[in-house]
Amino acid sequence: MRRFAQVDVFTARPGRGNPVAVVLDAEGLPDEEMQRLAHWTNLSETTFVLPPTRPEADYRVRIFTPDRELPFAGHPTIGTCQALWDDGQLGPGPSWVQECAAGPVEVRRLDDGALAFAAPAPVLVEPLADEELLARALGGVRPHRPTLIGIGPVWLTGRVTPAELDALDLDAAAFRELAEVTPDVTLYAVDQAGDLHVRSFFRVDGGIAEDPVCGSGNACVARHVQLTAPDARLDGGYRAFQGRHRGRDGRITVELGERNWIGGRAVTVVSGTIAV
Repeated sequence: MRRFAQVDVFTARPGRGNPVAVVLDAEGLPDEEMQRLAHWTNLSETTFVLPPTRPEADYRVRIFTPDRELPFAGHPTIGTCQALWDDGQLGPGPSWVQECAAGPVEVRRLDDGALAFAAPAPVLVEPLADEELLARALGGVRPHRPTLIGIGPVWLTGRVTPAELDALDLDAAAFRELAEVTPDVTLYAVDQAGDLHVRSFFRVDGGIAEDPVCGSGNACVARHVQLTAPDARLDGGYRAFQGRHRGRDGRITVELGERNWIGGRAVTVVSGTIAV
């Protein structure tokens, strides 16, 4: 039996964010068992907490989807830190260093009790070569400066109008073709109040799935905002909302700077043990 938690991330209300499963004492668990358990939970990600190997790290995390391991992911980073805090495994903080395959990631506690991670520096930033294919995949919508941005995961990121974001009608065949270039697309719009609204899509089982609330996608949006000369309302940071089209209410805070900080509340909804 191992200690286990399920945490809802980017929300303070259970059921309104993006859940992640966390095995809090995964030392000695074979890789194949981690992958099997991640497949069984059937959540977008399951994390496994291990002793750190870096001297600056407080803990190490391995992150699995149901079918593969990821070098980094955003909402699992916040959810794992929240689970460790609730389990009494973290020092007083207010910040900690998570070790993952993408390298060390700093996580800090904000004044309102939310957590925020310093987004890894982009390892890939390049314009999309085939904007016509993207327009077909998005049902005719043409995002402003679509850019491939990688922070571990790679998201094709672009800005659209609020009306376009709300009414997206994706073409499955063109999206499958686009997935040969990039399987993941995050789009955002800025409303009149200067808040961002975000939607993230990825290919799965031959179809298209929408992520309820995506930490790495929002980190790529933050970088895209910096690259495309944002208006003054976004200078220094902003609020983002994601999940309405999935029946969720994800809320993200973004602080822009030399390091971009992606934050949100998290709540543990399941706590106990699991047999693996």
